[in-house]
Amino acid sequence: MRQLVSWGAAAAMVFGGVVPYVPQYRDIRRTQNAEGFSTYVCLVLLVANILRILFWFGRRFESPLLWQSIIMIITMLLMLKLCTEVRVSNDLNIKRRSFSDFDLNYFWHWSKFTDYVQCVLTFTGVTGYITYLWLDSSLFVETLGFLAVFTEAMLGVPQLYRNYQNRSTEGMSVKMVLMWTSGDTFKTVYFILNQAPLQFSICGLLQVFVDMAILLQVYLYSSYPQKPTSHTIHPASTKAL
Repeated sequence: MRQLVSWGAAAAMVFGGVVPYVPQYRDIRRTQNAEGFSTYVCLVLLVANILRILFWFGRRFESPLLWQSIIMIITMLLMLKLCTEVRVSNDLNIKRRSFSDFDLNYFWHWSKFTDYVQCVLTFTGVTGYITYLWLDSSLFVETLGFLAVFTEAMLGVPQLYRNYQNRSTEGMSVKMVLMWTSGDTFKTVYFILNQAPLQFSICGLLQVFVDMAILLQVYLYSSYPQKPTSHTIHPASTKAL
């Protein structure tokens, strides 16, 4: 029985992280509207999980956490592919931008999914090479682990900020955020019980706090609707966030 519980917990860790994105993916595909979802969430998770995999080479941790990172990277690429296709099909007159333009004003605002893949591969190659050079340094490895989990802890911040800008949570899947909260709570307890590196537990608690802040926004903006404040926004930013 204990072994079955252990296997169940491991399976939940591997696949539980991607479950919250299923309703959001389905909503975007059904409505053909991706404006309520911040693609910077994908950026945060891609960076965090790539760094976590590199951290594994310096300090081995539980295999379910490693597989969770691999599954999450695949999921975020699928989310980016859908969001990019929907955004481009809805905005045919917008000038096309690509990763090879090296224009920081349009970073993560590109018109093709392949540009995002190029960016991810470039980041992986550069950070992988640096990790290879410094793998013998325990300070570097521990810092890498902290950056991985701290970046993931900031997962909800782009969505939190987008909701604040819009003074609304319309277009955001509340089911997704509820699943974030339950999943992050489970994950944090898993870290503590399995004596994962301290960075994992601390940043897990921070992640739960951000999730709760987004749920508070859902309550406030639904109970006390507010008009969006005027912002000076980059032409592409409204569509790209």
